[in-house]
Amino acid sequence: MSRVNLVEKLALFSTHWDPKVVADYNDNDIMVVKFQGEYPYHSHRDTDDFFLVLEGEMVMDIESREPETVRAGEIYIVPKGVSHRPRAENECKVLLIEPKGEPNSGTGNSATAAPKPRI
Repeated sequence: MSRVNLVEKLALFSTHWDPKVVADYNDNDIMVVKFQGEYPYHSHRDTDDFFLVLEGEMVMDIESREPETVRAGEIYIVPKGVSHRPRAENECKVLLIEPKGEPNSGTGNSATAAPKPRI
């Protein structure tokens, strides 16, 4: 058991769309990431996609729906199989929870996915 300071972890890197594992929870990775610009549309066949905005705001695009703005302190969960694209005009800091090995893009096989870096 240990504390994790998310502000300190986020200060360790400046890249965008590059999630870093900060903790484990059951068979899930708890990650922090910085968004700026847009990520390609994708879906996750076997798992929901969890986003908690820590700082800033992101827009979640869901195909055939109006975009939704998600602000600091809000969560957004994309159900499995739903095509989506997060984007942020200005840098946004986000906490993600995903099953270990789940590719960011939702494509591929989680059993063969490269592990995400831990900080």
